[in-house]
Amino acid sequence: MYFCTMRKNWFFISIVMLFVVTFMSCNSYNKLLKSTDNELKYQTAISLYEKEDYNRALQMFDVLQSAYRGKPQAEDIAYYTAECYYNMKDYIIASHYYKRYVVNFPFGKNAEDAMFRSACCYYLESPNISLDQTDSYTAISEFQNFVDLYPKSVLVDSANMLIDTLRYKIVEKDFNTCMLYYKMEEYQAAITSFENFIKENPATHHREEIINYMVLTYYNYARKSVEEKQRERYELALEKFNTLMYMYPESEYIASLEPVIEKVKVELTNIKTK
Repeated sequence: MYFCTMRKNWFFISIVMLFVVTFMSCNSYNKLLKSTDNELKYQTAISLYEKEDYNRALQMFDVLQSAYRGKPQAEDIAYYTAECYYNMKDYIIASHYYKRYVVNFPFGKNAEDAMFRSACCYYLESPNISLDQTDSYTAISEFQNFVDLYPKSVLVDSANMLIDTLRYKIVEKDFNTCMLYYKMEEYQAAITSFENFIKENPATHHREEIINYMVLTYYNYARKSVEEKQRERYELALEKFNTLMYMYPESEYIASLEPVIEKVKVELTNIKTK
């Protein structure tokens, strides 16, 4: 019983001590924040950053910006500010501060790194394939600017790899859009999307699959078309099937399309005999 009572007392004392230390620390921080000792503020801000206390470091760097404008410390303050936002995962604001650093210190010691990390911010904001890819396009543009400006940088390979990753994501979204039109039976939109997709991505690994769906799209489009449009669309279905056999003679899609092509040939024969 005595031991339990002692443990409770020590626990209570520990909580009180923690509260006191925290209060004194906050009170000391707030006093320093309002003081005119800029050098101490500067050293404290860096110390807070190194301890990963980014929020309080950021407040300190913020009040120091005007005090050190035009002085050597201004460059570090600008970079640390961007780094704080980056580590707090506030990537869009971080990118803004990285860019501002590059504009204000184009030959600064962290200019190359800041430009790369600015692009990384948009890469990290790039959403899932199903969502709008505006940030992916922005990241590609920023990485490309980085490569153009620093072609000999050790980060060039990383930039190119991330560009490829983003382009793959954009291509997959475009392919999914094509397939969505097909599944919704919006056949005219599907055909246009498939054709544009292949034109814009000639080396795509989806080419064989797309030609398969173009056969099916033209076939279904013809079936639902007015009589005077059917012949042309059935012929296009047959043409795409022939393209598939020519380009991919071992394609797994050929066997599944053969019954469809038989129906296409029957329909064309019937149209010609009318």
